[in-house]
Formats: sequence, C-alpha cells, structure tokens
Amino acid sequence: MARMIALVPAAGTGSRFGAPSPKQYLQLNGKPLMWHTLAALAATPGVDEVAVVISPQDEWFDDFDWDLPKLSVHRVGGSCRAESVANGLGALACEAEDWVLVHDAARCCVPVAAVERLIAALAGHEVGGLLALPVPDTVKRADADGQVAVTVPRKGLWLAQTPQMFRAGLLAKALLGMAAEDITDEASAIERLGLKPLLVEGDAQNFKVTYPRDLALARAILAAREER
Repeated sequence: MARMIALVPAAGTGSRFGAPSPKQYLQLNGKPLMWHTLAALAATPGVDEVAVVISPQDEWFDDFDWDLPKLSVHRVGGSCRAESVANGLGALACEAEDWVLVHDAARCCVPVAAVERLIAALAGHEVGGLLALPVPDTVKRADADGQVAVTVPRKGLWLAQTPQMFRAGLLAKALLGMAAEDITDEASAIERLGLKPLLVEGDAQNFKVTYPRDLALARAILAAREER
C-alpha cells in the first residue's frame, strides 16, 4: 500500500529575514515557527510520516523539544530547495508509488482542511498537483524604471502554494539532472516532463512567512485557532 509522506525542506538560512537564526527557528507563540508547520502536517489524517530535511551543519534543531508524532529528521539538506527535496527522497527510501507532499517550512499556518482537500482531489490523479489560489487582483508588469509596462490579464493565473503532491518516483525523475537554480517549486519540475499538475484551491491563511512583518499575521492566525 502506498504511503503518504509529508516532506519539509528546511535547510535554508533565511537570509532575507535578517535574523540571527534561520526563520524556521524563530519563536512564534511559544514554539519555533517550524513546529507549527510540522504539527499541522502531523495532524492531517492520512499522512503516515512527516519528514523534515535539515542541513548537516544545522546548529538549532536539537535546541528545541519537537514532541510530534510521525516526525522523522534527515540531515541531508542541500544548497537549494530542489537538492534538499531530492536528498530527502533518497534518505526516505520511498517506493515509486508513495505519495510525497512537499511543504514549505515557513508556511506555518497551513490549515489541515486544505491539506485534506489536496489529498482527496489527487487520490485518483495520474500526475499529482498543488494547492494554489486564483489571482484576485489586477496584475501589472513593470519596466526597468519601475513604471507600468503592461497590465497582465489575470484570468487563468494562480499563485502557487504548498503542499505540492506527487508520486515519489515521478518527483525523483523530475528532479534528476535538472538545473537546481531553475526549479522554484516541485510542480515546475514536473511540468518540464511535459505533464500537467492539477491546481487545487488552497487557503489565504497558507501564506509563506518571508519578512519580519509577516510574523504578526502568523501570530494572529495561530492565536485565533487556539481560541476556538
């Protein structure tokens, strides 16, 4: 029977954040930011294992008490996301038919319901797919001077989120031999094989903490959930 594995690449340094430690370890409502990410995945019915991929030189992970079911830790992170995912697949020794849900460590507010929706939508899909949101606003493309060059029709445009869910064998094949710096997400690697991942509507709360100002919103979302 195929397993359902959530894989979280977390070998990044979070250089854009400007913090003394990678952003996945910053405190958020009394826990490391990434704890909330891993806890949501571990709480998702159907997910058999939550695998976090960290750098071999990681100095922070062992400083915290993770205390989460289904969690496994793999110190095989690479210099970029694609390399960390590929190394993680190798460390997990996945069967080709296992499902792998790759999720950003910094998307700490992902709702369990959104992950369940993705799993249900892709149960019988031949390729796999990802959570995403239709673009709600008017889109402008700028010129070199920061002025509007053109208004881009937003019909058919989506903002990619994670998890992105594919069979382990297909994902490993897609990442093999690819120029890692050109792969911004797993779906783009799958697309280069000529395949079409399914877009599954995500959730606005499933945003990626990228800058310090994003922490306030994440705190508010998580606090509101605790009050329910």
